[in-house]
Amino acid sequence: MMEPVSYRKKLEGKSNAHLITFSDGKDYVVKFFQHGFEKSLPNEWVAYPLARFLGLPTPFARIVDIPQNFLTEVEELAQMSDVRYQFASRYIPNCRDGHEVDITNKKVVLTNDDWQLASIILFDYWLANTDRTRKNILLKETAADSYHVTVIDHAEIFGNYFWLIDDLEKLPVDVFKSATHQFIAKFIKQEQSFFDVLEVIQQIPVLLLEEIVELIPEEWKVTREERKAIVSTLIKRRKRILPEMIEKFIGKVYRPLKKG
Repeated sequence: MMEPVSYRKKLEGKSNAHLITFSDGKDYVVKFFQHGFEKSLPNEWVAYPLARFLGLPTPFARIVDIPQNFLTEVEELAQMSDVRYQFASRYIPNCRDGHEVDITNKKVVLTNDDWQLASIILFDYWLANTDRTRKNILLKETAADSYHVTVIDHAEIFGNYFWLIDDLEKLPVDVFKSATHQFIAKFIKQEQSFFDVLEVIQQIPVLLLEEIVELIPEEWKVTREERKAIVSTLIKRRKRILPEMIEKFIGKVYRPLKKG
């Protein structure tokens, strides 16, 4: 079992994230359960296996057990939640976020293939992740002005990190205002890539969706009714809503970008 070995530092932002080295020798960004952000960790967990299934460029992640004795030995963690399980994603060094790279520079290119780039956009629309901002992409330079993009931070899928069941019925159904999506879309060569990814999303077994939700730790306080609502929302959006949203995105964003 992977265990925390040494504490590095607290990271910027509202997500209560800390950099910790684990027994596998790797550094991880660990998000801790906190009141007021009750759905943050469940959101991260639901998003992660779906992102991996679709082949999104996203860091390896897992649910981790942080022992109480480790918390008490680190001043920054001493008052941390007594919830046993937290969410950890592998830290990727030597990257810059979208604020640190001028994504409006016409010389900048992304080296990810069409599938990965289209998957990012469909994934965000499917899970109602309106938080795909410049700070939630990592850009690793592979050559001069060439970058490989990685997506991080899915704490605000389903609209936010404190959603209730009724909120899942009110998720957005129109095109998101996202400069990051526009930036990514510029490098998708074939429009068909959107529909290829859509087909895979619609074929993900319902049993897999149910198993992912079932694995949310009880300590994260997601009720049985909320778990059922997550699965129902994912099914409804991929069948009825996602196809229309992507058609709108292609018409309003993708095609104008390609013409420009």
